[in-house]
Amino acid sequence: MGRKITVLGAGAWGTAFGQVLADAGNDVTMWAREPEIVEDIRDNRRNGVRLPSVKKLPDAITATGNRAEAVKDADIVVVAIAAQFARVALVEFRGLIPEHAIVVSLMKGIERNTNKRMDEVVRETLDLPADRFAAISGPNLSKEIADRHPAATVVACENIDNATIVAEACTTKYFKAFVTTDVIGLEMCGSLKNVTALAVGMARGAGYGENTAAMIETRGLAELAALGAAAGADPKTFFGLAGVGDLIATCGSPLSRNYTFGSNLGKGLSVEEATKVSNGVAEGVPTTDAVVALGNRLDVPTPLAYQMSRVLNEGISCAEMLAGLFGREITVE
Repeated sequence: MGRKITVLGAGAWGTAFGQVLADAGNDVTMWAREPEIVEDIRDNRRNGVRLPSVKKLPDAITATGNRAEAVKDADIVVVAIAAQFARVALVEFRGLIPEHAIVVSLMKGIERNTNKRMDEVVRETLDLPADRFAAISGPNLSKEIADRHPAATVVACENIDNATIVAEACTTKYFKAFVTTDVIGLEMCGSLKNVTALAVGMARGAGYGENTAAMIETRGLAELAALGAAAGADPKTFFGLAGVGDLIATCGSPLSRNYTFGSNLGKGLSVEEATKVSNGVAEGVPTTDAVVALGNRLDVPTPLAYQMSRVLNEGISCAEMLAGLFGREITVE
């Protein structure tokens, strides 16, 4: 039996996930601020602005710009808003979301200024108990999922039964969902790997090859796993779909905004220039300094994030970034 599901945010990933939910047999309402996107989805079964590769969305999808109408009677509310704007956007939904609804985050990032994960931001803003919050993360490039290429993801919730409800609601012939109770680990994987993707993209843009990319990816994985362990996450999470899987997808595809942003930096563009030519938000940019701050707070070294912070704030080159990754001292891996 299908559920009534609302997706807040009609960007590329939100729309692609809405299609997954509809394909799984649910009734889906997309909420967007932009009237032209609402009209396009509702009247034309398309989102030509954010996801033009899909020529026709399923009939089970509709759209509205009215907040109360969007979440009325929803069983599941999916949040697919840019991470840095989540708190401001969700304040408007406080008190509107049904008390039984599970709130699911598709967002990957750490909030600038507060250095809080998205689970913390969502729960604080909506005054939501932990057992009604779930996060979804994995190797999920929106265009490929929109094209219905086989893919998998992980649903994390403190209440494994609610994680299972969400997983069942988004499982189709081409999209498989696994479950876990490790919300912290899943959130940190999704956020921290974006910093690594920036660095890999920068190295590629600067002309470096496979050895350099592999070095950055593996050191990045070690860095985020150490941070996760210090924060109380399950180490196994970092070596599954949400960790290694997402890292491989994000660091290896021009479909990744973070990889593309980094590539433009490696080609010599400034941060301002790379921002102008980027298609969408590269969450790794605001996340980088937050990772450095988190490392300082947890007393965990973050050499990769620190060097990428220097790239973003001081404008150092890719060669300087790579040289700064390692000290002269020989250490155990």
